[in-house]
Amino acid sequence: MDAIALLLEDHTLLRKLSKEFSETTEEDVEKRKTMLKLIEAELNAHTTIEEELFYPAFLDASKDIEDARMVAEGIEEHRAADAKVIPDLHKSDPSMIAYSGQAKVLKDYLFHHLKEEEEEMFPKVRKLIDAKALRELGDKMAARKKELLGELA
Repeated sequence: MDAIALLLEDHTLLRKLSKEFSETTEEDVEKRKTMLKLIEAELNAHTTIEEELFYPAFLDASKDIEDARMVAEGIEEHRAADAKVIPDLHKSDPSMIAYSGQAKVLKDYLFHHLKEEEEEMFPKVRKLIDAKALRELGDKMAARKKELLGELA
């Protein structure tokens, strides 16, 4: 599978999970706990394959400083979700109304980040990296993602 197609599948899943998570209520304590763990695992695998494989391939193919800035922003957005938003949810009481707000912030944050990649980064990558190389990269990313999710299962 092509690298961008793989990432788009991840984006679809992350949107679905984060939307469903944000629509839970204070009565859905166990569902919230389970969903947060699932979102965290999927997001961790996704951001890892992007940072270890996809972003470096993009940077290798591009000589544009704006592309390097786009990658730097993506990494910072990953870090904010991993180091701030998700840890805050883990520390919060899923039976409280405030948790609903935090879940919605996570969803909005993910939707924003995914949209930027799809509209700005992916079209540039398609122009810079040929189809064969994108398939090879996608195979590496899929194998790494399977490895990561296997560790988390």
